Amino acid sequence: MMNRKDVLLRINELFDTYCEECFVKRALRKEYGKLYAQSFCIQTCTIGEKMKQYGQLLVKQKT
Repeated sequence: MMNRKDVLLRINELFDTYCEECFVKRALRKEYGKLYAQSFCIQTCTIGEKMKQYGQLLVKQKT
C-alpha cells in the first residue's frame, strides 16, 4: 500500500499533467460555470476518477 506522501504526490502529478491546462474543463467552466466543470471532472473524466480512487486511499489510511 502506498503511504500518504506518495498518494498526494500522485494526485499532484495528475493535476499538473492533465487538469491544470485542460481545454474541456476551461470550456465547461466558461460556458456553464465552475460547479458544472468540477462535477464533470469528478464524475465523467477518467483522470478525475483516478484522483477519486487516490482520495479513497487517503481516507482508508486515516481509519
